[in-house]
Amino acid sequence: MSEFRQKCISRANLIGSFVAIPHPVAVEVMALSGLDFLCIDWEHAQISRDTIETMVRAADVHGVPAMVRVPGHAPEAIQAALDSGAQGVLVPRVSTAAQAEAAVKASRYPPLGERGVGPGRAAGYGYRIPEYLAAANDRVVVAVQVETAEGLANIEAIAEVDGVDVIFVGPGDLSVSIDAVGPEGADKLTNAIRTIVRATIAHGKPSGIFCASPQTVGRWALTGASFFVLASDTMFLGAGAAANCTAARAELEQGG
Repeated sequence: MSEFRQKCISRANLIGSFVAIPHPVAVEVMALSGLDFLCIDWEHAQISRDTIETMVRAADVHGVPAMVRVPGHAPEAIQAALDSGAQGVLVPRVSTAAQAEAAVKASRYPPLGERGVGPGRAAGYGYRIPEYLAAANDRVVVAVQVETAEGLANIEAIAEVDGVDVIFVGPGDLSVSIDAVGPEGADKLTNAIRTIVRATIAHGKPSGIFCASPQTVGRWALTGASFFVLASDTMFLGAGAAANCTAARAELEQGG
């Protein structure tokens, strides 16, 4: 079992971040920041399949595990991410146990799943297929993202699915799906997230969640969550630029 997967399933506290800038330099800068893992955001960012492989390679250079949030449920996308050498996948909008089972099957080789064998980077471009096959099922992290009203209703069944390593909450989409957007929906959203976290932990699985700020990490850690994706490279870039610009203007106003 990989060290990353072992830490995930043992519910060690892990802090990662999304990488949306489609360039290996962004990956390297994020990898040098002290994060436990990176999640390349193929779902929402404009990233091509070949660039994903380059980004995973950049993370490998620094020894930081890289996952890929795939665009959807298609087995071909999951396989492409794993063939690139990614140590795991985050599958969005998983709302039923059947969808969770399909994500596991697409991520595991037979007899545990239906992943196809190919000569990708993960398998040494075909030169290390037997070695990779022998270890891949035990190394790859399968995380499913629960972020819909249907997923909330089916959380117990989703949490029971064998092979799902992490159940991850997407608060943004969940708030829209259950009509809990904005301050007036805060309590409703909080209760929904707590329901997902409790059910996940009750079934012996680690619970993860996206956090826009460090303070949010602390808040959800108190409920038992252990797998955190903190903001993203673009969010950090924007926040850092804005803070430094404000500080520079303050210096100018004070006369240098």
